[in-house]
Amino acid sequence: MKKRILDIVVISDVHLGNPACHAEELLAYLSSIQPKTLVLNGDIIDVWNVKENYFPPSHLNVLRKIISMAAKGTEVYYIVGNRDETMENFIGTGMGNIHIVNKLVLNLDGKRAWFFHGALFDGTLPKAKWFAHLGSFGFSVLKTLKRWCNRVFLKLGREGYALADMSNGEIQKNRVDSALFEATVVDLALDKHYDQVICGHVHLPKKEIIEHRKGTCTYLNSGDWVEHLSALEYSFKRWKLYRYHNDKLSPFYMDEELKEMDIHEIVSNLTDPQDADDQTIPAPYPPQEDTED
Repeated sequence: MKKRILDIVVISDVHLGNPACHAEELLAYLSSIQPKTLVLNGDIIDVWNVKENYFPPSHLNVLRKIISMAAKGTEVYYIVGNRDETMENFIGTGMGNIHIVNKLVLNLDGKRAWFFHGALFDGTLPKAKWFAHLGSFGFSVLKTLKRWCNRVFLKLGREGYALADMSNGEIQKNRVDSALFEATVVDLALDKHYDQVICGHVHLPKKEIIEHRKGTCTYLNSGDWVEHLSALEYSFKRWKLYRYHNDKLSPFYMDEELKEMDIHEIVSNLTDPQDADDQTIPAPYPPQEDTED
């Protein structure tokens, strides 16, 4: 089955290492596309939740798939978020087509697009990080409680109780009011003369053209792979909001590359691109120098 060729794909808030992550669905989606540029807009690995006893093969395969895409020519930009903040030590470094950054500015067909995760606004909320950690702990407790309740109901011969989960997306939405977040982001983007601002962090997929007294700005949020299973796609000079639940094709993709290619071969191709089989995809929109903070 032919993959969809796209200029740019943006995913964020995957939370690998967290039981709430829908890694298999994300792997199916990544296997169905061939982007020239892949932007990982923060919180790809959930360092706050990851434990040695929980990082299943499906989560590892997502990382392998991303590395494989980079080895075949896709430019990958890993923007550091708040739950993978340990990656901050590697900002400015990279390997082959993988670049670790804290933000990204691209010129998309004459429009300046600003990519960043969005966690920098947490500093405006007192004790925001403390509440986020507390919410993370509460989510884990709730998941354990649900499993325990379901075992009891099954022993009683009844169906599992549909205990409402407080997903990571809900935790984020409680932590940062989405309307305030959007208004703050757009205001700052216009101050910096950007036409488009692309975020993650609040787990709410959205595409909206916002009229502001300072001008017009397109606000885009890639959502998450915890509850919304969404991404942003750029092709034919326009943005599209992708939702996995509305996709009838990607769940049927079988990625034979992961079965056939050894991880050592993937890394070798990544560090020595001339040896890769397919090197036909250059970055379509070179990053711009952005001297403003």
